[in-house]
Amino acid sequence: MNTTQAPPVAVGKAAVAALGLLATATGALESVVSPTLPLLQRELSLSPAQGALLSIALLITGALLLPVTGNLGDRYGGKRVMTRLMGVVLAGGLVSSLAPNLPVLLLGQVLQGAMVGALPLSFILVRKHLPKGDSQVAIGVVSGLFVGGGMLGTLIAGPIAEGLSRHWMFAIPTIAIAVATLLVHRLMPDDPPVRSEARIDWPGLALLSGILLTLMVVLAIVPEAGGRPLELAALVVLLAALVAGWIFVERRSAAPMVDLRLLARPAIWSSYAITFAVCLGTSLSMYLVPQLFAVSGDGYGFGAGATDIGFYLLPGAVAAAVSGPVAGIAARRFGPRAAVTAGVVGLMAALLAMVFLHGEVWHLVVGKVLVALASGVCVTAVVVKTATTVDHTDTGTATSLVLVIRVIAFAAGAQIGGAFLTAGTPAGSTVPAESAFVAGFVIGGAVAALSLLAVRKLDQGGTGASSP
Repeated sequence: MNTTQAPPVAVGKAAVAALGLLATATGALESVVSPTLPLLQRELSLSPAQGALLSIALLITGALLLPVTGNLGDRYGGKRVMTRLMGVVLAGGLVSSLAPNLPVLLLGQVLQGAMVGALPLSFILVRKHLPKGDSQVAIGVVSGLFVGGGMLGTLIAGPIAEGLSRHWMFAIPTIAIAVATLLVHRLMPDDPPVRSEARIDWPGLALLSGILLTLMVVLAIVPEAGGRPLELAALVVLLAALVAGWIFVERRSAAPMVDLRLLARPAIWSSYAITFAVCLGTSLSMYLVPQLFAVSGDGYGFGAGATDIGFYLLPGAVAAAVSGPVAGIAARRFGPRAAVTAGVVGLMAALLAMVFLHGEVWHLVVGKVLVALASGVCVTAVVVKTATTVDHTDTGTATSLVLVIRVIAFAAGAQIGGAFLTAGTPAGSTVPAESAFVAGFVIGGAVAALSLLAVRKLDQGGTGASSP
C-alpha cells in the first residue's frame, strides 16, 4: 500500500467553517422528514407502512454508502469525492422538493442518503490539512455541527411546511448545501489521491452492502420475532453466509474495501465495540423516554402530546450538538481515551439513574440531557481516536465504519426498546407496564458498562504514523 503523502497545505478557520456549514446544512436536510411525517402522510395519502418506509429510506442508503465514500475518499482525495457526492445530494434535495408523490419522494430520499458520507470525507480533509491537536478539535466541531443541523432541521421543518409548503422544507436546506459546497470547493485546498491506481473491490462492496441491508431487515422484524421465527432464522442464516463470504473475499483481494488487518488492531476493534455499546444504550433511552412522556399508565407516565414532548426533548438535542466540540477539546487536552472513559461512565450513570428517578418530567429531561452529552462526547472522542490512529490512507475507511456501526446500533436500540414495550404490555391493554421501561434503562446502562472492558485497548495497536 502506498502511504506516501505530500506535505499538507495549511488551511485557515474559514475552510474549517465551510466544512462546518456543510455539516449543519446536511444535518438539517437529513432531519426534516421525521417531524413532518404526519403531514407528509396526510398530503400524499400514505399508509403507516409507507410512512415507515419513507422515514428509513435515507438511513438505509446512508449506511450502505458510508464505507464506499470513506474508501473512495482515501483513494481519490476527500475534496474531489466530496464535491461529486454533494452533487448527488443536491439532486436528491431537488427531487424531494419537487416530488408530487411517494415514488418520486423516495427517489429523492435515496439520493439524499449520500449526504452521510460527507462526515468521513470532512475528517480526511481536516486530518490532512491541520496539525494533530487542531484536527481533533475540528473533528469535534464538524461532528457537533452535523448534530446541531439535525436539531435545526427538526425545529424548522414543521413551521416551513405549514407556513410555506412541504416543498420548501427540502428546498431551503438544499440551497444551503449548494452554498456550503461552493465555499468548501473554493476555500479547501486539494488533497492529492494516495491510492488512485488501485481498483475498486466490487465483490467486497456488493457483499458488504448485502450484509448491511440484511442486518437492517433483521432489526426491523425483531419486535415481531415471536410471530415470524422462521423468517427471522432464515435472515440470520443469510446474514452469516454474507459475512463469511465477505471475509473470504476481503482476505484475497489485492485492494479490499476494508483491510481486515486494520480491523484486527486492538485500537480499532475496541473503538467499534465501544461505539456499538454506547450507541445501543443511547438509542434505548432515545426510544423509551418519549414513550414514557406520552404514556398515561397506572401511577406513572405523563400523557404528554407531541408538542410537549418536543419541548421536553429540546435540551437533550442542544446537549448533543454541544457534545462534539466538547469532545474535541477534551481529546486534545486530556487524550481521547480519557474523554471516552468519562463519556461511558457518564452515560452509564445517567441511564441507571433513570431506573430509579423517572417519576417527574424534570427527571427525564435532565436524564436525557446527560445521556446526549455523555454519548456525544464518547462517540466523537472515539472518532477522533480512530482518525488519528490509522494511516492517512485509511482515515475515511476507518471513520466511516464507526459511523456505520453507529447507525446499526441506533437501529438496534430502537427495535430492542420496542420489543421490551411490546413484551411488557399486558394482554388486552395498549399501555406497557412500568417495569418494561425500567428493564430497558437497566439493559442500556449494563451495555454501556460493558464497553469499559474495551476502553483500555484504545491505546494498543496504533500505526505510529505521525500526524501532519
